[in-house]
Amino acid sequence: MTEPDSRCPCLSGETYGDCCGPFHSGTALAPTAERLMRSRYSAYVLGNQPYLLSTWHAKTRPKSMDLDDEIRWIGLDILGRTRGGMLDSDGTVEYRAHFSVKGRRGEQHENGRFVRENKHWLYLDASAPVTAG
Repeated sequence: MTEPDSRCPCLSGETYGDCCGPFHSGTALAPTAERLMRSRYSAYVLGNQPYLLSTWHAKTRPKSMDLDDEIRWIGLDILGRTRGGMLDSDGTVEYRAHFSVKGRRGEQHENGRFVRENKHWLYLDASAPVTAG
C-alpha cells in the first residue's frame, strides 16, 4: 500500500489518506460515482484486487481476477460525468486511464456505468465512448 501522506494515485491532488485510502481501508464509502472510479483506478495502481472485486456489481463481477504485474498505471483523466452524485442512484464517468507495459504506453478510454445500492456505489460495466463523426 501507499503512505497516508503520499500523493494519491488517482491524481486528485489530495493525499492518499484524504482521498482513496479511507475507501480502500473500508472506513468510508465513496460518496459519488467519480470518487468510486478514482478509488478503483488507485486500486489498480496498488494491486488491491479485493477492493476491485468488492466494488464491482454482483451482476457483472467476475468470480476472480488476475492483475497483470507488467502493467504500470501512470495517469487518470476524468473527461466527463453524468449523474452519479450523492443523491443519485446511477451515473456514468468517462475516463482515460494511461498505462505502460514494457516501456510502451497505452490508454484505456471508457465510459463507466455505476449504480448505487444500499448507500454503496458499485461499478457495473463500461463501454467505449461514443464520438461524433
